[in-house]
Amino acid sequence: MLMNNYDTYSINSQNTKLVLIDALRQTSDRLEQPDVEYQWGHMGRCNAGHLIQTLTGMSSFEIVESIDFELDEWSEHAVDYCSKTGCKVDDIFITIERYGVTHEDIVKLEYLSDRRVLDNLDGGFRYLQRNDRQDVVAYMRSYADLLEKQTAL
Repeated sequence: MLMNNYDTYSINSQNTKLVLIDALRQTSDRLEQPDVEYQWGHMGRCNAGHLIQTLTGMSSFEIVESIDFELDEWSEHAVDYCSKTGCKVDDIFITIERYGVTHEDIVKLEYLSDRRVLDNLDGGFRYLQRNDRQDVVAYMRSYADLLEKQTAL
């Protein structure tokens, strides 16, 4: 599991972006599988929860268990996040930040609301539904493509 590997902190590096790009694509591929549980209101099975599964190697249950079953939305945890509070959710945020995902990115992922990602969608800008599995897949792929374009510059 990646969560305890504090020696690899590197933000905004080329390698970090490549890991995040790969994680976004792996997550979108997994979400397309009919046997994979998706539930927007569940912290381990929602938009951010699925990406966090990929980045940390945790199961949906382990994610929820790691935060003592406090089933707030990721956007609420992100707003309250401070890396020095010692809350259990902080460990997850510290881990995903290593891959270039900020707490603001988590809020945007939950609501599929990053205008840059939406502008980059195949076929151009459109609004997506936050609790629609196929829209989540499209958003994650667009996000990965956008990061890949930025990495190539």
